[in-house]
Amino acid sequence: MELSRMMNKRSTKSLEEVHSSVDTTIKKGYWRRLFAFFGPAYLVSVGYMDPGNWATDIAGGSQFGYTLLWVLVMSNLMAILLQSLSARLGIVRGLDLAQASREGYPTFINVILYVLAEVAIVACDLAEVLGMAIGLKLLFGLPMVVGVLVTLLDTFLLMYLINKGMRVMEAFILALISIIGVAFLIEMIYANPDAGELVKGFIPSIPNDAALYLAIGIIGATVMPHNLYLHSSLVQTRKFNSDKGSILQAIRFNIIDSVIALNLAFFVNAAILILAASTFFRSGMFTVSEIDEAYKFLAPLMGSNLAPILFAVALIAAGQSSTITGTLAGQIIMEGHVNIRIRPWLRRIITRSFAIIPAIIVLVIFGESFTGRLLVLSQVVLSLQLGFAVIPLIHFVSSKSRMGEFAIGTLTKTVSWLIASIILSLNIWLVYGAIGDWLSTTAHPVILGLVVVPVSVILILVLLYITVEPIFMQRREKRALIPHVTYPISLELKPQFKRIALALDFSTSDEGVINYAVSTGRKEAEYLLIHIVESAGTMVFGSEMQDLETKQDTEHLESYAALLREQGYTVNTIVGFGSPKRAIPKVVNQFEADLLVVGAHGHNALFQMIFGQTVNYVRRRLSIPVLVVRHKAKG
Repeated sequence: MELSRMMNKRSTKSLEEVHSSVDTTIKKGYWRRLFAFFGPAYLVSVGYMDPGNWATDIAGGSQFGYTLLWVLVMSNLMAILLQSLSARLGIVRGLDLAQASREGYPTFINVILYVLAEVAIVACDLAEVLGMAIGLKLLFGLPMVVGVLVTLLDTFLLMYLINKGMRVMEAFILALISIIGVAFLIEMIYANPDAGELVKGFIPSIPNDAALYLAIGIIGATVMPHNLYLHSSLVQTRKFNSDKGSILQAIRFNIIDSVIALNLAFFVNAAILILAASTFFRSGMFTVSEIDEAYKFLAPLMGSNLAPILFAVALIAAGQSSTITGTLAGQIIMEGHVNIRIRPWLRRIITRSFAIIPAIIVLVIFGESFTGRLLVLSQVVLSLQLGFAVIPLIHFVSSKSRMGEFAIGTLTKTVSWLIASIILSLNIWLVYGAIGDWLSTTAHPVILGLVVVPVSVILILVLLYITVEPIFMQRREKRALIPHVTYPISLELKPQFKRIALALDFSTSDEGVINYAVSTGRKEAEYLLIHIVESAGTMVFGSEMQDLETKQDTEHLESYAALLREQGYTVNTIVGFGSPKRAIPKVVNQFEADLLVVGAHGHNALFQMIFGQTVNYVRRRLSIPVLVVRHKAKG
């Protein structure tokens, strides 16, 4: 088999840093294996209790009492089903939702889906930034603008946790969730809710348009689109066997994980709404929608100074935990939809900056009193984006050609499409009403009409396309996940070193790297072919992440080795994970190589800053010669 043929088969791993990094196959006994699978849903669940949820829950409880509790129940049931579908996609296909979309839809659709997903990430991160800033203000008296800027430091905490491994990150998130849960358990005891009225809140009703707006905001805050991308990636951090029984067990264990984690999130959301209903609504304070207002009134209404302190501590814990998972989701979306990989620290700073900048602008122009409305608006934006994530997900897990015997059944499919229909119907109702209000109240209806209406029409057309296209185009040939083209390699031989390591990245530079290595060592040398998987997942979970990309990368590297072995060369291979500049020196030293051959792509200064100066970093950590081969375009 030619190397060039295999270059076209390579795909990307989701979160390569941590792909298959948690080995469940070594766990003996049902409970040990179940516990090994626990974790991904807890990281996902923090997005269901972020500060954006607080804003919608407080507004709903203060304005309508317990009336909208049923919306939380419905949203939680929706979330459990949709997250289980997301987990199924990642387990069975080894792809996250963004990667599956890139495989299943044309490029222009993926670009639109990517932009919409990024808008959702920014909306989510905006809620987390504002929530953290409010919490810091309430506890320590920091001005909101200062608090927003302080949240930029979250990126460094995330980098620290990623370096410590997947289990450490999961433990940290679980600790934050425990803080939130305990805080609201105590708050509920202080609030002493009316049990009879509380039960009535589980009966569906929408009193007016304001309640509808809040209900959609609650759905957007609970069923979050970026969590569907995140969950389909995080489940791939678990390594399990590929036989039917092991896959079914992985699906079952992840469903259990989702049910437990999301019900904990439901408890927190319900507690916030009940707290607002038991204090503000019961006292006739129907206009409390700001988090800092809620904090201020809790002590006199509940008769305890501890209540507002617990409230602020839980708020900071919610914002801190949510920002970690939101940033990971941003990486998954960028890599999956448009195949752009930049250095993780830069990706995190970009994500956070997109949230910090509008937050500061709003605070400076409108003041801190506007933060509550901004939080609710961020959750409505999330709800509006839901259809663009939910519809592709249902299509992918329903497809027998893609999922085989693990495709969802008729009942699950029917319920899933019913949920999608409810979400889309509510959103269309909201958008139609909002556009009508804007056009009738704005001083420049023509300008607004030329922007808002066309954009809305385009998005509706895209929504129709992603809904209908898979039905009529199921036999369309699958697209390669990475647009590598074929580069035939011819070998030119000249002799030298005896133990030669080759760092390969499946690009056009591989030809030069292999040619120079074998011409230097000839058939007397022993060769080690190295490839480092560096997607967002493996950066977090390392060798524990065993998704489709890891398997295909391994096969791809072995195809290189097979070609060389056929011609009489002694060749070994190794696939590493995480940052190439750290992984390559480690592998080369273990091999005891006396020469390393690497490729150079001729990046300019900007590209060096964004994608990293791997060669220079590697050279400084090795005591052997490093041969850098620059690729030259043919012709």
